[in-house]
Amino acid sequence: MGLKYGCAVEDVITGLAIHCRGWKSVYLNPMRKGFLGIAPTTLVQTLVQNKRWSEGCFQMLLSKHGPLSYGVGRMKLGHQMAYCIYCFWAVNCFATLYYSVLPSLYLLKGITLFPRITSPWFLPFAYVIITEILSSIGEFLCYGSTLPCWWNEQRIWMFKRTSSYLLGFIDTILNLLGFANSGFDITAKVSDQDVSKRYEKELMEFGNSSPMFIILATLAMLNLYCLFWGLERMIMATKISVFESLFLQVLLCGFLVIINIPIYAGLFFRKDNGRLPTSVKVKSIILALSACFLVLYY
Repeated sequence: MGLKYGCAVEDVITGLAIHCRGWKSVYLNPMRKGFLGIAPTTLVQTLVQNKRWSEGCFQMLLSKHGPLSYGVGRMKLGHQMAYCIYCFWAVNCFATLYYSVLPSLYLLKGITLFPRITSPWFLPFAYVIITEILSSIGEFLCYGSTLPCWWNEQRIWMFKRTSSYLLGFIDTILNLLGFANSGFDITAKVSDQDVSKRYEKELMEFGNSSPMFIILATLAMLNLYCLFWGLERMIMATKISVFESLFLQVLLCGFLVIINIPIYAGLFFRKDNGRLPTSVKVKSIILALSACFLVLYY
């Protein structure tokens, strides 16, 4: 087929190889679509696909065919860095997990991580937050998308970074250490009639007890607990200084709670087969409460 194999992302490593031989890419976007395919319709399919991509790209980075090793002298530095965006997907999980967990736990404890809103040092944080959101929305709107699509992209971005990329990183390291064998995770793209109906209604499909769902549900419950206890602390304190100190942490924790609304619905409110299983609910509640109590009392 003309592709390089032995990697979960054979298209990426093939592209790197031919670029190193001097080939040039040409962007072609005809009015009539040249290729049509079937995309995942359930959340677990999407997460499994992104796990394979992140794991494969990270494996490529650590191998002799990585852009920072194989590409030296064969392609420009900017071109190497462009490939590294994808190769570092798996590593990016830690930054996202940090901002998804630690600010919320520190809010629970009443410890300030960010500057007060009355401090001049608050301005850089506000500038980064506002410009990132506006530039992202502007990019979506310029390409004919909508605000709901942008919001869904933020949600999926959060989900895959905290689950798919994390497991992709762990599997790659275990494979390098000889504790596991790397396999090719097939992305199932065939859904039954009920799943298709829920997909058409734009209902997020869960329906199984995947470890990735346990991670997502635990993070969702953790942020929900921290937000409630943090708001209670601020209300009971009745001091404006407490609000000024914890404002950014409350804002971040509230954002995470809002973005996880489909998970709360799958845990507690939905009755169809696309809801999260009881086993996931029990495990996530126990894990989240355990983390909160450890922070509060130890």
